[in-house]
Amino acid sequence: MNSSEQLSSDRTFRVENAVERLSTAATTRTPCAPIRDLLGETDIDLAYQVQQRLVGERLRTAPAEVVGRKIGLTAPAVQRQLGVDQPDFGVLFDDMDVSRLETVPFDRLLQPKVEAEVAFVLGADLDAPHLDLPTVRAAVAYATAALEIVDSRVAGWDITITDTVADNASSGLFVLSDRTVPLTEFEPGEVSMATHIDGELASDGTGAACLGDPLRALLWLARTAQTFGDPLRAGQVILSGALGPMTPVRPGASVRAEISTLGTVSVVFGKGGAR
Repeated sequence: MNSSEQLSSDRTFRVENAVERLSTAATTRTPCAPIRDLLGETDIDLAYQVQQRLVGERLRTAPAEVVGRKIGLTAPAVQRQLGVDQPDFGVLFDDMDVSRLETVPFDRLLQPKVEAEVAFVLGADLDAPHLDLPTVRAAVAYATAALEIVDSRVAGWDITITDTVADNASSGLFVLSDRTVPLTEFEPGEVSMATHIDGELASDGTGAACLGDPLRALLWLARTAQTFGDPLRAGQVILSGALGPMTPVRPGASVRAEISTLGTVSVVFGKGGAR
């Protein structure tokens, strides 16, 4: 085996072990050790290989359908914390949408946190050769207020960029508001947000906290998705990234976020499943 073949074999071995560790954590509902001992702390390409393997396994073994993407690491402070200069993304499955549930079973989650976001629903594919902000804006059918319930299979949220990318960008569940607003009626970068948990202010922020404008986050994702050979498609839901700090939640918590123009979105967690 020459050096190139040995390197390829080593990377395959590390990807397979990372996939197994994260899969076991999800299946057993027991958070695992970070996987950066397998992937390193800077090899984002390798981390996306793990993510793609996990997504493929879920599509093969469960009645799941991809309904969109989520963007993460859109806040400059979080990027500095993890030592990166770009966002990341994960995949949204249909069974992650808990908008219609009166109560979200807490035992579906390991160590959840919530963050308020703008959700874009696409009315057109984003697969043009040269994507820009006007093209992205024109492709959005409407926006709605959203809560992303982020989660991590890595114990204690002890993550670097490779840990979170491999773990489907620390995805969990999401909630969409019933109110839909076209982009002709508001500017995503100008919205303000306040999130209350059990009646107490837990987080606030603005659209500008999301890469300066959630539409810029969407543009980044559209371009990045093309490089992976999987462009964004009409009908998909895209979560923009947080408008303010994410906040941990406990069993029984009631969360309500208000985003100017878009209105409110809320979720109630069940009381069981505390860790």
